[in-house]
Amino acid sequence: MHKIRVGNWRDDSTGPMQVVSGPMGRERVHFTAPPANRVPAEMERFLKWFNKDTDSDPLQTSSVAHLWFVTVHPFGDGNGRIARALADMILARYERTSQRFYSVSSQIRRQRTKYYEILEETQKGALDITDWIEWFLQCFTQAVANSQETLESTLAKARFWERFAGAAFNERQRKVLNRLRDGFEGNLTSSKWARMTKCSQDTASRDIAALVHSGVLKRGTAKGRSTSYLLADF
Repeated sequence: MHKIRVGNWRDDSTGPMQVVSGPMGRERVHFTAPPANRVPAEMERFLKWFNKDTDSDPLQTSSVAHLWFVTVHPFGDGNGRIARALADMILARYERTSQRFYSVSSQIRRQRTKYYEILEETQKGALDITDWIEWFLQCFTQAVANSQETLESTLAKARFWERFAGAAFNERQRKVLNRLRDGFEGNLTSSKWARMTKCSQDTASRDIAALVHSGVLKRGTAKGRSTSYLLADF
């Protein structure tokens, strides 16, 4: 543990900058950054390249920028977060729009285990970074796919509430319907309804019956105590 130099390049006063994991005494060094005295010159080169107008493929440029920044590792902390922001910034700059519905940064965080694996392999390898770029492109593709799913879900939810804009749903019904629209796990039963809305079993049954009657919900195939409900098809 050591004090972080905030707003300044890192130094080597506590030893070389290393990415380490494992218990004390059995640490594993994943990466050793360049000596601190090289950081100013390395960052000058990086920023000159980063701000230069280029016809290079934006996805490739984004992937290289991320790798380059975390390899120089200019700060005592936060290098990964800044590298992800820079990668997204390059894509946003290329697209020239403030409306971006995907985030490579968020996708990298979802795949952090594989991210650290491919990053370590690349940084310990030679100058061929093809595998890193391929992984980055796969990450980008998945980010776009996830964004598409989110947009479709959001639009479906908007269409649902537009369809029932005039319906007199109470607060409990709106809460559970929103949960169902967001992807409710398992089967909806009157007992679950009562727990979610903190109401009695009788109140839950009445709420559900009203939604079934209006065609918003439909009963599942099971009966008796196993009776469950799901959103009707629209």
